[in-house]
Amino acid sequence: MIPRNTSELVNLLALEAIEETLYRGQHPETAMQRAFGGQVLAQALVAAQRTVPDDRAIHSLHAYFMRPGRTDVPIIYDVDLTRDGNTFSSRQVMARQGGSTIFMMGSSFHVLEDGLSHRDAPPRDVPDPDTCPSLADVLGRRLGDGAAALFREMTPLDVRYAGDSGRGGQIPALAHGAHMRVWVRTSDPLPDDPTLHQAALAYLSDFTLLSVSTVPHEVAFLSPQMQAASIDHAMWFHRPFRADQWLLYDQVSPSASHALGLSNGRLFQDGELVASCAQEGLIRVVS
Repeated sequence: MIPRNTSELVNLLALEAIEETLYRGQHPETAMQRAFGGQVLAQALVAAQRTVPDDRAIHSLHAYFMRPGRTDVPIIYDVDLTRDGNTFSSRQVMARQGGSTIFMMGSSFHVLEDGLSHRDAPPRDVPDPDTCPSLADVLGRRLGDGAAALFREMTPLDVRYAGDSGRGGQIPALAHGAHMRVWVRTSDPLPDDPTLHQAALAYLSDFTLLSVSTVPHEVAFLSPQMQAASIDHAMWFHRPFRADQWLLYDQVSPSASHALGLSNGRLFQDGELVASCAQEGLIRVVS
């Protein structure tokens, strides 16, 4: 489930072409039994990108995780060339293992053109990433080394904790009772290919987003008392960025109910809003 370094992440995203619209994605060596959702999302995006004209860039995707992905067999990505218009292309991707669909994603690509522009300003008073502790160290102090082991394995990513709205979490619970910020980038530089950076952003966007929906509650996201899984994931890509340079991931959860948590995220780089995310997932408390 977890590549050990950034070069392994790049290799993970280098899908094998079986035929024109059919691709095979591999897994890194892992003891985990379920594929990381961000991996499936990123590989599906790469598959869709392979079929789109070079003058079009991803601007939105909407995905559903339907079954847990196994880590002992490859994933097959089947791309449907839904539509190619004058400025937009639409693609549908189905991911399968053992004949069963585990994931589906709709995506839209757009020819970049001039137009109206505005953006949210980035949050104020956020500590610099160099002054922030790693997220793994924070989780180790709060939950013990066992619960933090997953985050320590995420060596392709450098994730720094910049505060949350929980007890002693540094963000006042005023506008949002469930709020968390992290700085994130790949641990090492990536090649200059923009499509690779877009896929890497999809990969990292799934890493912390669902966990913010548990911030106001006593039960911890990684504890044995919590059963958690991504159900759907949406992304909008607004402006150019590099996934190997610091991104501020500002995440809030407006609602949790009936064992489901909803989270929204904004990704900023150099003062610009570069992408937005939304996710709903299972956050079931178990005894």
